[in-house]
Amino acid sequence: MSTPGLADRGVTMTTVKPTRQDLANKVSLSGKVQLTPTFGLVAPIDGEIRYLDVKAATSTPTKPTKVANIWVNGKATPIEVPAGATFSGRLVDDRSKVTAGMPIVSAKQAGYGVVADIEGAQAYQISDKLESVQAQIKSGPGPFPCTVLGTLAALPAGTIPEPVTPTPNPSAPPTAAPPKVVGQPQQPSEPTGMRLVCVPPADVKTINGAAATVEVITARATNALVLPVEAVAGAQGKGKVDVIKADQTKETVEVTLGLSDGKVIEIKSGLTGDETVAVPGPNLPAAKNNGGGEPMPGFTK
Repeated sequence: MSTPGLADRGVTMTTVKPTRQDLANKVSLSGKVQLTPTFGLVAPIDGEIRYLDVKAATSTPTKPTKVANIWVNGKATPIEVPAGATFSGRLVDDRSKVTAGMPIVSAKQAGYGVVADIEGAQAYQISDKLESVQAQIKSGPGPFPCTVLGTLAALPAGTIPEPVTPTPNPSAPPTAAPPKVVGQPQQPSEPTGMRLVCVPPADVKTINGAAATVEVITARATNALVLPVEAVAGAQGKGKVDVIKADQTKETVEVTLGLSDGKVIEIKSGLTGDETVAVPGPNLPAAKNNGGGEPMPGFTK
């Protein structure tokens, strides 16, 4: 008969002690260099969107282009496409209700950008905050800082309505027909998947279609208390570890989890740092709904 919490006779347990180190949460994405990439702008607040009629640009804008307002209680918040990019589509219906973070406008960057596709499992890792973004062109320049444009969310196809032609007054005297505008008509944007679009520095040599890797750092922690991921069971901020006592019994302790680089994970609370912890971590029963994420090592389904 075995004693609860006590290792079986003759079994050697692997143990580890918490350590402290600086930690960064990194996500690596595969991408490529693309000419005139499309990106999306999101609503900064909840409200009603009212689009403006935007004339087709005849050259690369050097100033932001105002394309819409979001109205709340009689107050308008302007939506502008940044300088260096052109308006390329409305993403929702005019005068519709929008919520903060919803893609509402598509734009096209003049020149080169780096476009990296985002898988569903990566989206929630990088959607909250992008502390820094570095890119490396395969067999080319890098790593270099890359300035992110717009949102990571997938975009629907953009729409650009035809300009409204005023109805002529039949009693008014005839006038000469307005001159035709010579130039390319505005082309609405095509739908995109979830992706990150960023712009390299001007002095970086870029070639359209070249493969690239984009490294996203979403958060950093200094002098964090960490354990190997194998010693921790759980995810999404909550976990458990098996602490080995002086008499070699195990006590399962709840901990609050923080950042992870895939090798170690931050223990924000629950341990002092003096404990001895068993590896692997405790087996926990599978949750009915864990948000679709994969469990940490030591978590059993």
